[in-house]
Amino acid sequence: MKAVALTRYLPIGDPQSLVDVELPRPEPKPSDLLVRVEAVSVNPVDTKVRAPKDKVETSPRVLGWDAAGVVEAVGADVRRFQPGDEVYYAGDVTRAGSNAQFQAVDELLVGHKPKSLSFAEAAGFPLTTLTAWESLFDRLGLDRQGGNRGQSLLIIGGAGGVGSIAIQLAKLAGLTVITTASRPESRKWVLDLGADQVLDHRQPLPPQLAAIGHAEVDFIANFNNTDAYWKVMAEVIRPQGRIVCIVENAQPIDLNLLKSKSAAFFWEFMFTRSMFQTADRGRQGDILDQVAALVDERKINPTHGEIFSPICAENLRRAHQQLESGKTIGKITVSGWYESGRGFGSAQGALGSLKKAHSQKAPSS
Repeated sequence: MKAVALTRYLPIGDPQSLVDVELPRPEPKPSDLLVRVEAVSVNPVDTKVRAPKDKVETSPRVLGWDAAGVVEAVGADVRRFQPGDEVYYAGDVTRAGSNAQFQAVDELLVGHKPKSLSFAEAAGFPLTTLTAWESLFDRLGLDRQGGNRGQSLLIIGGAGGVGSIAIQLAKLAGLTVITTASRPESRKWVLDLGADQVLDHRQPLPPQLAAIGHAEVDFIANFNNTDAYWKVMAEVIRPQGRIVCIVENAQPIDLNLLKSKSAAFFWEFMFTRSMFQTADRGRQGDILDQVAALVDERKINPTHGEIFSPICAENLRRAHQQLESGKTIGKITVSGWYESGRGFGSAQGALGSLKKAHSQKAPSS
């Protein structure tokens, strides 16, 4: 089968950082699906795993932890899926990734693909959706049914993949959503997704919050830089508020800053359930099924920014490079193995797609 892999950990500008290879088709375990991958997406975890280091793999390593495709075969113990089902998933960071024509993945981590989306659109959802959902509902403890209606949530990094989903989930739960963005296109993106207020992350946040009547906020979801915002978060969180972060700190952080407010701090790592084989790891498949229903009801919009084609080393290097620039809006997806050319194919504009999706969006209940 075709795949994109690495053997050395190199800067993304090096043509050998990701290369096209031929590998054997994987054999599914009893609880696995064998999926024919139709589209993939790129996330910060891909660039972090691929980052330069003094290590050489003895066999090609396949990255990629976002995919949409078709079930080719099922293991003996599989109950939720059958061959021919269209699926989407983020998978398990401890196993071979999705940048291959076929991938074996635990059925408990897999959801049924939204019927209304193409494979390329669906591939942009799983990792960011699971991260956003777990951050809001599992870590911060927000009530999906509106029990926190009217309370304030500050999302740091709203225009990224996780933030783009979190804004929509939080609005469906009835929260007042304040987020950060700076460029005109990223501000428009988060406002189109439903954010109530937008702050310029290049300027101090506390005075901007005070100016909009939210000197303190009930909840904070930081999807950007934990170190850079730690003191600010401690300053603006309301007493007994809750904070969740997804980016590991590079320097020690002072938890004492939260003590006088009895504020709670949580980490969110989407791969915890699969990495430690937790008893509730099937919750991830359930979440993806719930989100697929919300997408098909047009209560959640796709968050892909650009779609490259075909899936090949050249296009994946381009996607990694763009993600590392820090200026990505939404998700970058790469679709299709069957193009014969080496060009980048078409790239779909993010804001135009979002505008079209919003024009078709049904009223939320």
